[in-house]
Amino acid sequence: MNKQVVWVVAVIAVLVLGVGSGLTAALLVGGDDGGDDDRDRGATSAPPATSSQGPVGAVPAGLEEFYGQQLAWEGCGANQCATLTVPLAYAEPGGETIGIALERTLARDPDNRVGSLVVNPGGPGAPGTTMAENADGYFTSTLLDRVDVVAFDPRGTGDSAPVDCLSDADLDAFVAQDPTPDDAGERQEFVASEEEFFAGCVAGSDGVAAHVSTVEAARDMDVLRSVLGEEQLSYLGFSYGTTLGSTYAELFPENVGRFVLDGATDPTLDFRDNALSQAAGFQTALDAYVDDCVAGDDCFLGASREEALATISDLFASVEESPLPTDLDRDLQIGNAFYGVAYPLYSRESWFLLDDGLQEALDGNGTTLLALSDLYGSRNASGGYDDNSLEAFYAINCLDDPTSASAEEVPAEYPAFDQASPTFGRFFAWGLAGCVGIQDEAAEPTPTIRAAGAAPIVVVGTTRDPATPYEEAVALAEQLESGVLLTRDGDGHTGYNKGNSCIDDAVEGYLLDGDVPADDTRC
Repeated sequence: MNKQVVWVVAVIAVLVLGVGSGLTAALLVGGDDGGDDDRDRGATSAPPATSSQGPVGAVPAGLEEFYGQQLAWEGCGANQCATLTVPLAYAEPGGETIGIALERTLARDPDNRVGSLVVNPGGPGAPGTTMAENADGYFTSTLLDRVDVVAFDPRGTGDSAPVDCLSDADLDAFVAQDPTPDDAGERQEFVASEEEFFAGCVAGSDGVAAHVSTVEAARDMDVLRSVLGEEQLSYLGFSYGTTLGSTYAELFPENVGRFVLDGATDPTLDFRDNALSQAAGFQTALDAYVDDCVAGDDCFLGASREEALATISDLFASVEESPLPTDLDRDLQIGNAFYGVAYPLYSRESWFLLDDGLQEALDGNGTTLLALSDLYGSRNASGGYDDNSLEAFYAINCLDDPTSASAEEVPAEYPAFDQASPTFGRFFAWGLAGCVGIQDEAAEPTPTIRAAGAAPIVVVGTTRDPATPYEEAVALAEQLESGVLLTRDGDGHTGYNKGNSCIDDAVEGYLLDGDVPADDTRC
């Protein structure tokens, strides 16, 4: 990898800290083939510790042993790490168990500590422990001074019984494949690829792939609450982390403490409406990007929004026909080109990288877009994957909702998706077939979300969020009995710690001092 590509990857890795999930059955932050974790769990300045001496709060029948376990915290770098033991299947608490990887950074001002704050970065599939490893990128010093940030890899991800579905080479091909098959032969290959993926999940994951649902992960969070010694759970979740958080609130409303759900998802959307929503969200973000270019002098994409969008669409068509050479070990395929363009839209601060990638591609070189696609999938310079977030993304999403259109049905959806997003619509339309071939069935149905009786739940929405459109935050706040809507007027994914002091003050005022912001506060 040349020096420019290394620089691009390093810069965008910093810029996207804190973002969560992406396209349904299409885009997320992170990706993996179940590679080993290379974190140092050795020397640390933080002392080893154990947690609660017994269950705290209500304990579901048969789970007393899990709720009352002690954690052996050990040093890992500047933080502490431990493993939480939970049942693989909650209906069989006496059966097989799995370990949930935990990492925490202790409050920096212990005299003013208010308790533990459990966090989740999104995905689904992203290993949450990265939030403790990179705490200064996710949270302000105001928050880090007063809470123990407790991060975890949800079941099936990271170091928590990770699902493994494809070899590294097959995962490369899975990401690079044409996401908009045009003829019968390409559609047959698309379906075969999806079926191979899910067969691999079953074969390579020792039964775990059938137990990575959001409901089960939420149950793990309640075990964690008790083991941390907390009567109520304080929680900050981003993107898919809002799905996880709202599910927890429905299952355990009496255990909800200070909850903030940032970059919210609408749990009432079915798989088609969710795909349409995200297609529109990414189009809104792309429109904002090209408008910014056109507003400057001599935009390389064109003199108007229409011209600029046509340039990008023509580039996609060209790459689909003839992959671009790169300075890396592979050509830029159409699947990589899509992810390379979509990924930088998560953050306005990374738009300049999209400038570089598009200008370079228009000149016939796909290096930067391929590097961005690799970063999306957590593919490293050696050709392996740093985590399994891409595989876990599909496994979790499709276990939660296995609904899928057939390859023959998708083209009929083109008009609706083209209207939602002239640029990305058909990429998202084919996401409707993304769960074809799933072999597992969730142990519990996904509940209707109301969280009746829960403490106030602050829902944060950003007006031009590409991955979780603002309208979804409005909807979730309305559905939650105690929902409080907090609006950030801005670009990019999620609102907290994105340079808006009004949002930061409101979020931290609630998490630290219990000050509930006024409903429909706009920043």
